[in-house]
Amino acid sequence: MRTSELKSFGMTAQLIESDIQKIEHDYQLELQPPNGKEINEKYYPQFDQLVRDDASKMSKYYELFYCLEKTIRELIALTLKDSKKQSNWWNNHSIPQRIFDDVNKRMTRELDSGITLRSDHEIDYTTFGELSEIIKHNWDEFGSIFSSLRAVEKILSNLNILRGPIAHCGHLAEDEVLRLELSIRDWFRAMEQA
Repeated sequence: MRTSELKSFGMTAQLIESDIQKIEHDYQLELQPPNGKEINEKYYPQFDQLVRDDASKMSKYYELFYCLEKTIRELIALTLKDSKKQSNWWNNHSIPQRIFDDVNKRMTRELDSGITLRSDHEIDYTTFGELSEIIKHNWDEFGSIFSSLRAVEKILSNLNILRGPIAHCGHLAEDEVLRLELSIRDWFRAMEQA
């Protein structure tokens, strides 16, 4: 690309950006997603560089665990919905009573706090540890997905321990990073061997 073409491209992009900002202002719209860089520039300088470096390192483990936990919840919900042949599987004795009651308390507490609810689905109010109990309680439905109940319980127990430092702003030691990777491999292997 020639220099003149490159300059023309840059100027066109700036004009488009300016037009978008004008439309947003005139019509009180937000057409562009908020820029995380703005938040970083506003707040990050107030934090110690070592803390920011740790946050950056730990973010990839948070993302990995977020994906895993969401996937496990979805697997449980879809499996129980399909096996019960109804969308209201949560209320039809698929959940141990203690978990059912605890989830109702969490949902009520969140509703009473006046904040936006995190979800419309009860499964999203379970703790990670409770997910293992739900699978165990419904093993007839999950036995065809996993090779062994004991393996699933062990893997989820390991993951629950590893989740602590990730979810609570801790530091994941090098050995624990390896343990996390192996535990995630074990999770998927337990499904492959069924």
